[in-house]
Amino acid sequence: MSAMKGKNRNKQRKIIVLSMVGILCVMSIGYAAFQTNLSLTAKGNIIKKVGPFSPTELKETVVTSGDGLYVDNYVEGRYVYKGLNPNNYITFNNELWRILSIENDGTIKIIKASNIGDRVFDSIGYRDDTSNGTGGTYCALSSYGCNAWATNNNFSNGSQSGTVLKDASLNTYLNNDYYNTLNSESQNLIQTHTWAVGAVISDNTDLAAQIASENGTTWSGNIGLISVSEYLRANTNTQQCGNFNLNNTNYSTCKTTNFIVPTSGYIWTISPRADYASRMFYVSSSGYVGYYSAGSENYGVLPALYLKSDITLSGKGTEEEPYTINS
Repeated sequence: MSAMKGKNRNKQRKIIVLSMVGILCVMSIGYAAFQTNLSLTAKGNIIKKVGPFSPTELKETVVTSGDGLYVDNYVEGRYVYKGLNPNNYITFNNELWRILSIENDGTIKIIKASNIGDRVFDSIGYRDDTSNGTGGTYCALSSYGCNAWATNNNFSNGSQSGTVLKDASLNTYLNNDYYNTLNSESQNLIQTHTWAVGAVISDNTDLAAQIASENGTTWSGNIGLISVSEYLRANTNTQQCGNFNLNNTNYSTCKTTNFIVPTSGYIWTISPRADYASRMFYVSSSGYVGYYSAGSENYGVLPALYLKSDITLSGKGTEEEPYTINS
């Protein structure tokens, strides 16, 4: 009888041990699943830092899906924010701006979150053929304002070329009148930088070639505008919106995955249209990238600029708790 009881106790022990092993396995699988789900959930819009931290430390928040900071596939060492509403808000000049990119030289490129007012890109009569040659031989090819952003000894749009003897009227406004509205502390944070201002072929299907064309002509200055490629690279939906042609074919979809799309109206870009001396590209609130004569329409202006690489930041980057620049 005692032998039988011993066997029963051994069986019970085995059952208890096996049950405990089973429970541990289930718990391990459940924990792993929880961790995986947590990881997947955190992929978009990761809130990593509170600060203070250097701009390069933002790279720790890089994602591969959803809204957030991505590795730029076109420039080594550069990172860009993508999506409808990534956590890229930053306070500058006591105003709300958004981070466009972390450059490979450590500077941060930012864009104002709201329009500072509608203006023409280049006033008719300021540089074009009605300026009696004061704008240069390239600008004399147009009667509706000139689409070159800055002075250049031999500016080319791909089929026409010549001298540009004055900066665009919008360039002059941003880097003089508007710049002087910034407080002195903010002015000291701006890094004079090289900007890509080359011509863009309308409705092209090769973003890499477009970027190369934009980089074919450069300008060094303080305040500018975004280029067409910067607008396109801010979209997470590369399959439908990954180049000029795709964006304009699917613009109603593309506007839902790009934070740069204006809430209303149109905003100027810094990119001139190839083969024309007057036409400039704009982005509309529909998500469409169109073009119009530089001096014919008053479109929205979202200034962009580069912040120095030696700054430090604090905050979460949300609209409610934007990054702040430590003094």
